[in-house]
Amino acid sequence: MLREDGIGIWPAIVIIATFMAGSALVMWLGEQITEFGVGNGISIILFISIVSRFPVSIIRMVSSVAQGDLAWWTALLMLLGALAIIVLIVIVNDSERRLPVQYSKRVVGRKLYGGQSTHLPMKLNMSGVLPVIFAQSIASIPATICAFVPRWNDSWLMRNVFNTNTWVYAVFYFLLIIFFSYFYSTIQFNPVEIANNLRKNGGFIPGFRAGKPTSDFIQKVLNKITLFGAIYLAIIALAPILVSMFSKSAALSGISLGGTSIIIVVGVAVETVRAIEAQMMMRNYKGFLD
Repeated sequence: MLREDGIGIWPAIVIIATFMAGSALVMWLGEQITEFGVGNGISIILFISIVSRFPVSIIRMVSSVAQGDLAWWTALLMLLGALAIIVLIVIVNDSERRLPVQYSKRVVGRKLYGGQSTHLPMKLNMSGVLPVIFAQSIASIPATICAFVPRWNDSWLMRNVFNTNTWVYAVFYFLLIIFFSYFYSTIQFNPVEIANNLRKNGGFIPGFRAGKPTSDFIQKVLNKITLFGAIYLAIIALAPILVSMFSKSAALSGISLGGTSIIIVVGVAVETVRAIEAQMMMRNYKGFLD
């Protein structure tokens, strides 16, 4: 690609070295933000990068409405849809299924331990935005391959199958999100290990015996939660694709309203607020105790 653009080998090396230096600088800045306890530094940098594009998109939308290229009610529906997506993301990020756990009483020496009730939290969307990122990466492989062969860009497969504005791509994208959601939850959450830890500590879920019945129940709940979380991610990720498929206006193509970007922005904002609140509580308790 660089040779086609008329760029020699040494300018190409300078460009690649600049990209590597910029990536290293961004990683260093992210580590500094994380070290000072504000939150995940890389996520905050991504948050700033995404939010910085919002004013340009809003100005472009207002200009399209003023020029008559975009109807005012279409822009209003898009803004209301974005607000509805933000509310949905906040609700789902804070949602969790709490499994009741009861610990049996036991006597160790002259002291009585256990006998307390607690719960096992299972987040509704424990994989975050990673299934969408993985699915998008896999779905873009055919387009990337076609980019290296110019005559393949106008092929039937590229126009009718791998194009982002086709039903085939939307269904394939949806199935990939479902698959990676289950894949990530399987890696992150092990029901057998949790059931064994409960049995070792004298805990049990009311109505289920310790061991395999407990692990089977946890796995059943995990499958249901993962399915709901995967469908939620698929709806958020497919919303811009469906809007572009049903819309006939060319003005919407320049407006960035990606569901993945909104998930990252809302998730990072919520986590940053929690981290700041934790820092404030820690400092206030420290001063009060001193």
